[in-house]
Amino acid sequence: MKINKKFLSIGFTLIMVLALVAACGQAAETPAAEQPNAEAPAEAPAEAVTITMAGSTTVQPLAEKFSEAYTAQNPNVRIDVQGGGSSVGVKAAGQKTADIGMASREVKESELTEFAGIEVFAVALDGIAIVAHPDVSVNDLTIDQIKAIFGGTITNWSEVGGADAAIVVASREEGSGTRAAFEEMVLGEDVLMTENAILQPSNGSIRTTVSTTPHSIAYLSFGYLDATVKTISVEGVAPTEANASNGTYPVVRPLNMITFGEPTGELKAFIDFMLSDAGQAIVVEEGYLAVK
Repeated sequence: MKINKKFLSIGFTLIMVLALVAACGQAAETPAAEQPNAEAPAEAPAEAVTITMAGSTTVQPLAEKFSEAYTAQNPNVRIDVQGGGSSVGVKAAGQKTADIGMASREVKESELTEFAGIEVFAVALDGIAIVAHPDVSVNDLTIDQIKAIFGGTITNWSEVGGADAAIVVASREEGSGTRAAFEEMVLGEDVLMTENAILQPSNGSIRTTVSTTPHSIAYLSFGYLDATVKTISVEGVAPTEANASNGTYPVVRPLNMITFGEPTGELKAFIDFMLSDAGQAIVVEEGYLAVK
């Protein structure tokens, strides 16, 4: 039997067309999920960063609040805050044992010389109040009276209009920024702290000492004032935030953050946050005075 070559050619062509149509149909029915993924690769997570802070116990609770707010927005950042006193804070920054040193006083010229290269950023202002045990009847003292009490030449409350009772003086220990600021702004260079003062390592311990010791007196950061101690006016001016802000209250000092060299990267971002509107709102919420 002879096969017609013309019909054979037509048949072969028809088979090829049908096969092509079937292949196209199968490709069209392939689910989109099975197609190669053309999306861009996911962004890599932010690098983990740790920032260390050390120094003033006055600045410490404020630094902790800054830390909580900043790390909530930047979960890749961990911030460790330690106390130790202002002198410790300056030294920690100057020797690079902490990323940020904290000081509740001006940095001394001798420290700027010893730790050449440190940078100082004032993030808040703080008043220093004269506080007494609630049983003390005296409501106001002059600067001269305060100098005499803490210098040890006035030793009885009756000498300043109070009851006949020995004055118990409490003070921060050496190295405290609060003490350094108090001595500089109130006692001056000619008056030394009485040797009979009860020395305490922190603002919190000063508050506890005064609140539990009859006839006692001390100085305390505005940020630590509460109902357990009595505040005493200075030269007729009450230790309030309003009076500190308007310049009528005389004992106000800066709260400083100190770095070695100009901060960069996450460290700069953290300090910028402290000085931002959000950071300064935290300053006010914690009972300190904003600088911006």
